[in-house]
Amino acid sequence: MANQWIAAIDLGGTTSKIAFISQGGEIIHKWEIPTDNSNEGANITANIAASIDVKLKEIGATKEDLLGIGMGAPGPVDYETGVILNAVNLGWKDHFPLKQSLEAASLLPAAVENDANCAALGEMWMGAGKGARDLVCVTLGTGVGGGVIVDSRIVQGVNGAAGEIGHSTAVPFGGAPCNCGKTGCLETIASATGIVRLALEEIKKGDLQGELTSMYANQQKITAKDVFDLAKTGDPIGQKVLNEVSFHLGLILANLANTLNPEKIVLGGGVSKAGSILLDSVNDYFAKFAFPAVKNSTKLALATLGNDAGVIGAAWLIKNNLPSTI
Repeated sequence: MANQWIAAIDLGGTTSKIAFISQGGEIIHKWEIPTDNSNEGANITANIAASIDVKLKEIGATKEDLLGIGMGAPGPVDYETGVILNAVNLGWKDHFPLKQSLEAASLLPAAVENDANCAALGEMWMGAGKGARDLVCVTLGTGVGGGVIVDSRIVQGVNGAAGEIGHSTAVPFGGAPCNCGKTGCLETIASATGIVRLALEEIKKGDLQGELTSMYANQQKITAKDVFDLAKTGDPIGQKVLNEVSFHLGLILANLANTLNPEKIVLGGGVSKAGSILLDSVNDYFAKFAFPAVKNSTKLALATLGNDAGVIGAAWLIKNNLPSTI
């Protein structure tokens, strides 16, 4: 049993990442397939199961070499039942029985969790949070996701929606509208989309001039990476946006830490690739707003697993919840 691998899936709206992972957390094989969300997502789990079968045959292994199948899915998940409450990008109707569908297609025991929670579990197990039993993981990408881990277990809440850090209200009055229907969510500021929005607002004001303004004038577009790259070289708009993002992110993270006092807060996602310029700036505001005992015990760190965090965390679901077979 100890030599069996775990099949792990990070399910996305356009692409699904699949991996075979050892019980020690090592990725043995990994690949991707398109996510077919046509026909109300009827083919998604069947396609994943078929791809796993093809890979097993390709490498000379069998289904008996797999301990189970773990999946991170985009949306709130009832972990006990494996039902995904809603997943707008996948075509499924609300309350889709994902675990049941995955087990029927793969003929393997399955476990299902929210994808951001899986990323958090991955960083706890094999990444920047390795060795920490209490941590918060925040993914800064197109949106802002999050996972809260207490005593090595994800906090799921009454209907699987715990850890929605991106929808913490960062601007209580007059904030930008969020896709969730609220206004002023952290996601409207600290996501890649939010960062670009803030920069464009400053460019259009015309009060500050610099390379970002020239770049936008020439290309009619900028990215979050452009904003932070130019902040490093002293661009006034880049630095102003960096400061605003860091203020709101530092404040929200301090409030989270004041409540939970985790050992680590891990920042991941594409925006976190800005590196130390973002981490140091967020740290400054975190230290300002955190309760002293929390400031001295909770450390901020950058994620280390990149795009592999989700599949590694999905494998942890099986490793951690089928103890009798390991």
